[in-house]
Amino acid sequence: MKTLMTIAVIGAAIIGEWGEGATVVILFAISEALESYSMDKARHSIRSLMDIAPKEALIRRGNKELTVEVDDIQIGDTLIVKPGQKIAMDGIVVKGFSTVNQAAITGESVPVEKTVKDEVFAGTLNEEGLIQVRVTKHVDDTTIAKIIHLVEEAQAERAPSQAFVDRFAKYYTPIIMLIALGVAVVPPLFFGGDWEKWIYQGLAALVVGCPCALVISTPVAIVTAIGNAARNGVLIKGGIHLEEMGAIKAIAFDKTGTLTEGIPAVTDYLPQANTDANELFTIIAALENGSQHPLASAILKKAEQEHLPYKEIVIQGFSSITGKGIKGTVNDKIYYIGSPNLFEEILNKRIPMNIKTTITELQNEGKTVMIAGTETEIAGILAVADEVRGNSKSVIQKLHSLGIQETIMLTGDNKGTAIAIGKQVGVSNIKAELLPQDKLAFIKDLRSKYDRVAMIGDGVNDAPALAASTVGIAMGGAGTDTALETADIALMADDLGKLPFTLKLSRKALNIIKQNITFSLGIKLVALLLVIPGWLTLWIAIFADMGATLIVTLNGLRLLKIKDK
Repeated sequence: MKTLMTIAVIGAAIIGEWGEGATVVILFAISEALESYSMDKARHSIRSLMDIAPKEALIRRGNKELTVEVDDIQIGDTLIVKPGQKIAMDGIVVKGFSTVNQAAITGESVPVEKTVKDEVFAGTLNEEGLIQVRVTKHVDDTTIAKIIHLVEEAQAERAPSQAFVDRFAKYYTPIIMLIALGVAVVPPLFFGGDWEKWIYQGLAALVVGCPCALVISTPVAIVTAIGNAARNGVLIKGGIHLEEMGAIKAIAFDKTGTLTEGIPAVTDYLPQANTDANELFTIIAALENGSQHPLASAILKKAEQEHLPYKEIVIQGFSSITGKGIKGTVNDKIYYIGSPNLFEEILNKRIPMNIKTTITELQNEGKTVMIAGTETEIAGILAVADEVRGNSKSVIQKLHSLGIQETIMLTGDNKGTAIAIGKQVGVSNIKAELLPQDKLAFIKDLRSKYDRVAMIGDGVNDAPALAASTVGIAMGGAGTDTALETADIALMADDLGKLPFTLKLSRKALNIIKQNITFSLGIKLVALLLVIPGWLTLWIAIFADMGATLIVTLNGLRLLKIKDK
């Protein structure tokens, strides 16, 4: 670009067109300044992220409270964060209760409640209570520092279309110089044209040939889109991933922790007739309190919510029945909690038909059924399940409406649970009982069918499948290093609802890049055709170049307006 401009200006001086040569220099400088301004505007969203975290904080060391710069804060120090202050470092709450606005990190609009043992992030706003936070990361390792670093790397990385433009420009510059030389020399030598007129036309062709608009067409769109995504809690780790996401045709979902909450919850509690519901559940919780079973936490959580005094109950003779359940004595009565198979044994296969029907119905809904009772009767039925995220169904519907051809749920869970949850959320295909290597093989099959496939998971056990997909998307980038490192895109707030926004933004970026490249080349071609009748002037040439640069820049900045709705 600078080579072509330099030759054009020197040439203008040689033929005595000093005024036009000076105009070219001034307009070129204005064009460069506008270009820098627009790129700075696009990058501003990331610079503003840098200013989010405070530069100093109030800490307690021993019995002293002192204000220190964040660079001097050590891991293990205690931050004192007052209401209305920003949290300076990542850490764990050790005292107090508050609500914290995490929008800067996760894009969540609703403040999140924080109490003892909860994680907090640098740059987030403490809204209500006084909290004390034990620092867990150095200032350079905080989540916000990592986001800024990764986004800046992403914005600097060349996207495929940008790499194409760079390769194209390598051949384009010498071709333009040859065309300009031909314009300046051929008419006077072979057709008796006026030397001065055609040298002037050749210089104008050089100016028109400057690929300013072409060179800026892709990076301004990439930088703007990645900056906008970061502001909305979506971390895109490079222009290549942005472009690939825009061309995705199928999306595979992990089930646990992605389409579902990943935390088991009691969904049904059905005490039998003549049973005190609260008394029975208190006994169940007291027994489960001594259990190591993964579903015990769901029962204890419900007991806490109902304020049942299960810790006051004295249990004697507690024992685990391997693979089937638990038993213990309460008030001289032996209670059992376990699978339907356990009660088939205890009651000698005399489970009433109506209870069998209820159990089958609950299992068909993908729930794990437990029965509580004694050696002679069933007292109640419990169903526990990993609950579906509130927005999973609407997200799948939006993705289908945006033209995604197939949504597939991949899970290691059993077929019954998988089918129940798959139907509930509305995915178009369900694959169950998969090991990590099976997920990997399935992603490879999908790629051979659709070419471009995204995989969304929690970034840990799904790492092979995430790596094999065209775009690997991790849930919950905030605070999880694995998600930030393994995935191409991270949804910082663990919010599946950001997926349609990411898809829309990527597609729009892809369209704008194509528009910019087509427009940049088209306007060059039109201006060069003006050489044939000899109408091209240096003025027209510089305005064509500068105008095109301005238009593609403004077109790229439209990506800032795409909102997460």
